[in-house]
Amino acid sequence: MKHIVLPTDFSKNSWNAIFTALKMFATTESQFTLLHAYEPKGGDLLGEKTKQRLGVLYDSMEGYSQQELDKILAYLEEHHSNDKHRFETLSVQDDLEEALEGLLNKSEADLIVMGTQGASGTKGIFLGSNTVKVIKKIRNRPILVVPEAFNFQSLKKVVFPTDYSRPHESGEMLPLREILLSWKAALLVFYLAQEFELNETQLAVKALLGKRLEGIRHSFHEVVRTAPIAEAIADFAEEEGAGMIALVHYPHTFMEKLTREPVVKKISFRTQLPLLVLPDH
Repeated sequence: MKHIVLPTDFSKNSWNAIFTALKMFATTESQFTLLHAYEPKGGDLLGEKTKQRLGVLYDSMEGYSQQELDKILAYLEEHHSNDKHRFETLSVQDDLEEALEGLLNKSEADLIVMGTQGASGTKGIFLGSNTVKVIKKIRNRPILVVPEAFNFQSLKKVVFPTDYSRPHESGEMLPLREILLSWKAALLVFYLAQEFELNETQLAVKALLGKRLEGIRHSFHEVVRTAPIAEAIADFAEEEGAGMIALVHYPHTFMEKLTREPVVKKISFRTQLPLLVLPDH
């Protein structure tokens, strides 16, 4: 059974992520953990307020957190009928990224699915601050980031950008393989460069990736770089009618640059597609 963690702050973003996960894994035996983390730094807000007052505040926050989680659970039990799915709730007094790390240390969670604001016009920022913190903190689990406006129906194509600089291990590719096989989707391997004379290392990595993708429909695409990489990836995905973009979170790569402040505020990853961030095993 797959264990999927669904962080929620009770916003439209997180609701859409929940619905996306339920539809994407509709045919998969899955245990979903609805997680809400509420801010622990109340002391900073209260200044010199008494410890007693702080305790009352946290009691109130805990009660609200569990109350809203119970509402989600009740809604899903009433309106989401799927014998393959099980649900549980978890309310944690901590930062989201710390709460997730604590949960992952205690469980065999396979995937985190969380919502984000989504790009909106030229000022759109795809990755919100909480999303960035989670991606930077959680490096040992795949994370699926779902834009608020995304409406998941089916999955036919996934874009996988790579520069062939590192071999893609079978473990890091497994979450992507499972999704592709489940939906019989095709993987579009996307190489963006000024020129396409691959060196020996890149050629070996490309050949190994082909072996990793045996049994999956896939194709290799080489695109001349005429735009910033973020824009080029989004444009290619849109042109191909893809339903998801997958990236491996290697150090010193575009994915890491995308999650670096204040760079993330300058690189508007203008896509309304989900982003699957694969761990660098």
